[in-house]
Amino acid sequence: MAAGLSLPDLVKVNDQYRGAMVMGQRLRSILRSTPLLVVLGLGGVATAVGLGAPGLSLPSASGGSISDSPKEVIDQVWQIVYRDYLDSTGAYSEARWRSLRSDLLSQSYGGSAESYEAIRGMLASLDDPYTRFLDPKEFKEMQIDTSGELRGVGIQLSLDKATKELIVVSPIEGTPASRAGVQPKDVIVTIDGQSTQGMTTEDAVKLIRGPEGTEVVLGLRRNGQVLDVPLTRARIEIHAVKSALNVAPNGQRIGYVRLKQFNANASREMRKAVKKLEAEGAEGYVLDLRSNPGGLLEASVDIARQWLNEGTIVSTRTREGIRDVRRATGSAITEKPLVVLIDQFRYARGSG
Repeated sequence: MAAGLSLPDLVKVNDQYRGAMVMGQRLRSILRSTPLLVVLGLGGVATAVGLGAPGLSLPSASGGSISDSPKEVIDQVWQIVYRDYLDSTGAYSEARWRSLRSDLLSQSYGGSAESYEAIRGMLASLDDPYTRFLDPKEFKEMQIDTSGELRGVGIQLSLDKATKELIVVSPIEGTPASRAGVQPKDVIVTIDGQSTQGMTTEDAVKLIRGPEGTEVVLGLRRNGQVLDVPLTRARIEIHAVKSALNVAPNGQRIGYVRLKQFNANASREMRKAVKKLEAEGAEGYVLDLRSNPGGLLEASVDIARQWLNEGTIVSTRTREGIRDVRRATGSAITEKPLVVLIDQFRYARGSG
C-alpha cells in the first residue's frame, strides 16, 4: 500500500437499498433496479450510490492516513466495522468480532497482500455480500469505472445470481463490442482461452481491459453455441445520457432520456438533455434506467435534484442513528409527469 492512502479509500460497501435509501415520491424507483456501490472517502471523493444498512462508514476526519503496517491496516478496518456496522440480520456478534480482532492481530504478516486477504476473510465472516474491501489496485479500477472513460472493448457485465455465470448486460454503442455483434445476455465462457468459471466481474474486467490497440478474444455462449469473438481494445468514452423527443399517437410530445450509468459526466449530460427537451416542448418524460450498473453517489444526488423540488433523496444510517442526509434543494428543471423504466434486480458490477 502506498503511504498516505486514506483507509476509507480501501473500503467498499455495496448495499442494495435495505433501509437507508429514502427516495422522493416521483423518483422513488429511480435507483432501485441498479446495484449501486459506495466507496467511502474523505471529502466526498469517489463516493457512489447506495450507502445503507448494513454498511461501513467514515472514520473521523482527523484520522489521517495509514502506514504500511499490515496489522494497522487490519485494525483500522476492524474499528470501522465495530463502530458503524448496522446489522439487519441479527447475525453480527460484537463478542465474536472482538475475538476475531485478537486472532488476526496475534498473527504475523509478510506484507500488504497477506493483510488484504486477512481483511477479506474478516469481512466475509459478516456473511454480508454487500460489504467488501478494495485494495489500491481495485480502487483504481473502480475510479476508472466511474470516470466516464476506459480502455477496453465496450461491454457492461453482470454476474448471474442463480448460475454464477458472467453475462453481457449490454454492449456500449459505437465500441468494438457493439461493432462485432456482441449481444445482451451473451454468456462469457472464456477470456483469451481462460475459463470464466468462478470468476467475479472484477476478475473478468481486469482481463478484458488493456492497452489501446491490443486484442482480446471472448468466448461467448449464445443459443447453445460458443463463438470466439476477437476484439481490439480502444479508448472508450462513455456517454451516460441519450435523449430524444418522441410524439405519441395523440400528438403528445414525450421526452425520452436513457441514463446508462451514474458516472462523472452523468449529471452534466442529464441537465443538458432535459433543458433541451424542455425547449423542444416536452409535455412529459420517460427516464430509462434499464441495464444501468450504478455509479457515483454525488452524480445520483444531483440528478435526483434535477427532478425533485423537495424531500429526502438519500440518507445514511449507522448504529448511532441517521446522518449525512441529502435533500432536494428546490432546483428541479421540470415538474412535468415522469415514468421510470427499470430492470429486474440484477448484480451488474463493471464495464470492460
